[in-house]
This record gives sequence, structure tokens and C-alpha cells, in this order.
Amino acid sequence: MEKIKLGIIGLGNMGTSHARNIVDGKCPEVCLAAVADVNPERIKWGKENLADGIEYFDDAIKMLDSGMINACIISVPHYDHPKYAIECMKRGIHVMVEKPAGVYTKQVREMNEEADRHPEVVFGMMFNQRTNCIYRKLRELVKSGEFGEIRRVNWIITDWYRPQIYYDSGNWRATWAGEGGGVLLNQCPHQLDMLQWICGLPKTVEAHLHFGKWHDIEVEDDVTAYMEFENGATGVFVTTTGDGHGTNRLEIQMDRAKMIVENNKLMLDEYEMTEQEFSRTNTLPFATVNGNLSEVETDGENPQHVGVINAWADAILRGGSLVADGREGINGLMLSNAMHLSAFLGKAVEIPIDEDVFYAELMKKVASSKAKTGVRTVYADTSGSYGGNK
Repeated sequence: MEKIKLGIIGLGNMGTSHARNIVDGKCPEVCLAAVADVNPERIKWGKENLADGIEYFDDAIKMLDSGMINACIISVPHYDHPKYAIECMKRGIHVMVEKPAGVYTKQVREMNEEADRHPEVVFGMMFNQRTNCIYRKLRELVKSGEFGEIRRVNWIITDWYRPQIYYDSGNWRATWAGEGGGVLLNQCPHQLDMLQWICGLPKTVEAHLHFGKWHDIEVEDDVTAYMEFENGATGVFVTTTGDGHGTNRLEIQMDRAKMIVENNKLMLDEYEMTEQEFSRTNTLPFATVNGNLSEVETDGENPQHVGVINAWADAILRGGSLVADGREGINGLMLSNAMHLSAFLGKAVEIPIDEDVFYAELMKKVASSKAKTGVRTVYADTSGSYGGNK
């Protein structure tokens, strides 16, 4: 069997998870050939805990130039995602980028342009929540046209609780200079990606962000955003890392149905006619359209990160379909950047945003960012977190 010779840049929480999946045989068409990390402790850990025959590098470029790999997963702090993706592309190395695609869309646009110059490179994005059977089925229902248009979308995703020790576990975490954002950029890229994947991007966003409200951090840990879509639909997105026991509920109201995702179930309340038709023909002032509420069956499959990597391998070896093309990473990031920019400027902003204005505002934050000192990086098992996030 032909196997992809994989390199991983960054043996942190997610890089370690990917490495374990490969060496445990969960991705049978992928062989872990090399790992690069600037931290000697992580190199030592890899040599002691991963399989034999893996080469280790203290410099990512040395690994990319070694000739030992033909594909690479990038799992480093966010600012460096586009940088190393571009270096891979220039060398003809297939690349999978961890979420988010980057910190700001101007940087990610450069990455996408480089990808277009290298059609031979298979460029994927680690949007593992797109493998979830519930969200795949929800998207199918919304896009089918059977239920009319979206009227309203509400997502409260507050089960991202993080204690202070989480933020104290690394020098780069929760700083403008090191991470570039908080809950929107670290925990929520999956939800922001799925929101646009299922519903499309809104045309305007007005967001209220609280920076260090619940933790001793620079970046946002509490967000409420209002969105308006091209067809007149509205939406609200609420997230935080400060709720001890949070909620994950996505509700989409359409012309002829309401769809709810909560507690790992997809519920469909299907109306006997559209709301518009009922409103026009009904003669009773307090009546409402009849509906039938039921749980939607799915195929039950949710392979997560392993599914993304195996699909990437199939695309490399046989031209198969990716779970998410890397170029799509800019869409959810555009929504994230819009929420940040709205909060920075104190007003609603249009999508696409002015990327130069956003970059200038972000750099103001970076300039005032305070470097952490005396922090020893702590690595943790991410398997119990939602989707295995950083």
C-alpha cells in the first residue's frame, strides 16, 4: 500500500493528538515520518512516546527541506499557520492547516493565492466538525430548498468553559501578540465555519465583546453578536469561556420548519405549510400553523480529525474529496474578524470587512500586548474537549 510520508509542525496539544492517531494506525494510508518543534522537551517526549523511525527537527524549514515528507500538518500558534502553509506549497508539499486558518483574513488571502499557484498541492483545513453527522444532515436539510428560506439563526455555544490555569498554560495563550484573539479565534472557529457553511455569511455584523471579563487575560472571553443576512434573515451568536455549565444549542427558523441541534440530537419541527401561506389564509386571530416535531435520523458517522486526515489522504493518493478545502478557512475567519472589528470600532460592520482597517486595529492591540514571563508550557489531553480543541 502506498503511504503518505507525513510531517507535523508543532507537537503541542493538537499536534500530539494527530501524531498519536497516525502511529496508532487510525490513518492507514499515512506514515508519520518527521516532526518539528522548537521545544526540546516536546522532541524528547516524541522520541520516548511515539513510534520508532520518526525523524525530529528543531526547525520546521529544515524538515520541509529534508526530502523526508510529502505532506505536512501545521499545528502551531495561529499567526504562523499561513506562514508555514505557504512554505509547504512552495515546495510542493501537501498541507493540512489546523483551525483557524490564521489570525486575519489579509494574511489568509495571501495563503489562498499561493495555493492557487500550486494546483498540484492538496490543501486542506482541519474543520473536523464538518464530519459530524448531525451538522452534515442539518446542512442537507437547509440547502434542500424543501423548507424555504432561513428567517432566523441563533447559536448559543457557551460550553467552552476554561479555568484560569488553562490560560496560564502557555506564553502565547490569550494575548494579542501570541494568539490574536480569544474564544472567537481559539474555541469557536468550528462553529463560525459551520454557521457560514450551513447558512452563508451575513452581510452585516454588530458585536459586543468583553475582554478579560471572566479571566485575567487580554483577549475576549464573552461575546454577543447580532447578524443580518442578504435575504433579510437575522441571527445571534453568543459564546464565552466563563460559564461553569454552558449550553450548545443551534436553532434555525425557516419558512416551513424549525430545526434544533442540542444534546447531540437534530430535531425537525416541520410545518404543514409555510408560515406565509398560513398567515395569509388563516381566519383565527390566535391560531398558529400545525407542525410535526421529530428527531431526524442520520448516518451516525462522526470520524472527527481522523476522518479529515483520511479524506485528505484519499485526495492526495486518488483525487478524492476533502472534508474542507483549505481556501474555505477564510470564510469563518471573515466572520470572526468582523465581530472583532465591530467591537474595536463600536459599530456594525459590513462583510467583507475592510481588511486593512482590521489589520491596523489588530496591530494596535498587539502593540499594547504584554508578554507573559515565567510561564512553563503545560500540555494536556484534548480528547475530552469539544472536537479536541486547543
